[in-house]
Parts: sequence; structure tokens; C-alpha cells
Amino acid sequence: MSWESPRDVASDLEAVGYLTDSRIAQIVFLADRLNKPILAEGPAGVGKTALSLAIAEARGRRLVRLQCYEGLDEAKALYEWNYHKQLLRLQSDEGKSWDELEGDIFTDDFLLSRPLLDAIRSPQPVVLLIDEVDRVEVETEALLLEVLDAFQVTIPELGTIKAVSQPLVVLTSNNTRELSEALKRRCLYLHIPYPSVERERAILRSRVPDLPEVMGDRIAETVAAIRKIAVRKPPSISESIDWARTLLALGIEDLDSASAGDTLNVLLKYQSDIDKVATELSLDADAADSAAGAIAGIG
Repeated sequence: MSWESPRDVASDLEAVGYLTDSRIAQIVFLADRLNKPILAEGPAGVGKTALSLAIAEARGRRLVRLQCYEGLDEAKALYEWNYHKQLLRLQSDEGKSWDELEGDIFTDDFLLSRPLLDAIRSPQPVVLLIDEVDRVEVETEALLLEVLDAFQVTIPELGTIKAVSQPLVVLTSNNTRELSEALKRRCLYLHIPYPSVERERAILRSRVPDLPEVMGDRIAETVAAIRKIAVRKPPSISESIDWARTLLALGIEDLDSASAGDTLNVLLKYQSDIDKVATELSLDADAADSAAGAIAGIG
């Protein structure tokens, strides 16, 4: 059953733990209604991958994930032939002509299905996550176009395999490079920035239910302030949640200068970032140095 409105999308995603806003809910609704892929772009750690996981859970669909990386090729994204199994078959059928053998070894029994083909051939609708698509080379994007255009895959030896069911596709990008116009043209664009203080506060309440309301407010405000500082790696939403859980575990009931400085290593992963944030936000210098030392000790 399809969603009837963006409000239904927001309600269903919230039920599985993903707090959305009207813009995200509308894009997901349109993607489902129009059978269009979503291109979710934004900084790392803002919930792009989590969105696809939530959609799959909310719709009761299996998630098929293609993790992109530099050097990703057709054999890892689409399919490849099981050459060892084919060789054994050739050896066992020695003496037959090539015309006889070709039909035997280029069959489904010898095909190794990768994520894109897996999503196309699935008898039940799936959510196809193409994660960090900006990591692949421009040429590799061409592998995705046939899938995004017609939801089909062409295998020279077998012909064209069309989708048994329509997958809901989510592509994510950290915007490390410009994606091709051809790819963008096929998608509904969704930019997911860092959450507002109000939305982060709501996320913290949802994910850390024991967190006192005042502490949730202070954490959300402090994290928002840190993200405005030019650090190497701004804290993600998951790190904000980890920070809240850390403070609870330590029995800290008031986020003062000392407690914030003493736990910065949960939010920040570089000593230079810890030093800069401690200075910019006037946190306890000794505590910040201690947190920085913990980072150095781990490294």
C-alpha cells in the first residue's frame, strides 16, 4: 500500500525512530508515488543513510545496499560470472563443441548477483540504497543509469532482465565531488543539512529517553555552536546522541564548562578540533586538555 500523504510518511518514519520534517516527508512521498529515486545530499552524519533504513523498516521491505568506493566496477555493483564453477563445468564436459558448452555455462546457475541485480530480480519490493555515490568515478555512474532509467539490467549472455518489482531507490552523497547531470536528472533532489536545535533536541529525546529535558536543550545548543566553528570534522547526529548517553553514564546532571570540556572527545575526533572548540566556547582548559590526551592515547 502506498502512502496517501507526506503526513503519513512522517508518521510512519517517526514510528520506527526517524524524526523527519515536512520537506523530507514530501520528497519521500513523491519518490514513492512517482517511482523516482531520491538523491540525498549533505554533510556526513546527518541521517541520509538512516533515512533509507527507516523507509525500509516503515514499508516492511528488505534493504539492498550498494556501498560505493573508488574503483567500484560492474563485477561488484551488477554481477559477475562464477569463473571457477564454469571452468569445472568445462573440464567435466571436455570433448563438447563451444556451441554446446556456451549454453551450459552462461546460465543463472553460474551468475553471481551483486546489489543492483539483486534489487532488480527481487520478487518482493525492496529499498535499494546506493550509499556515498560521490565516491565512485564519473565513468562508473554510467552503470547506474540503466537501472535508474528503466529499472533493468542488460547481461549480454542472457539479455535484458527487467525489474520483477519496483525498488524504491535512495542515493546518498556527501558532496565530495559534483555528480553528473545525467544522474541528477533522474532523481528527486533532497538536501539534508545539520538539524536545527529544535529538531536535534527532539531526536535526543527520542533516542535517549532518560535524558532530562534541560540537559537535552543544553546539548543541542552546544552541538549547534560547535558546528559553526571551522573544525575538521563537525559532530554528527550519532555523536550528539553518544554525547548525551556519555553524560548520563557519568552521572553528569549539569552541562557546565568542566563537564563539557572533559567529554569533548566523544564529539570531536581531532586534537586540533578539541583545542579550537575549548578556546572558542571558553570551556575548561584543563578538562579539554584531558580529553585531547585521551584522543592521543587512543591514536
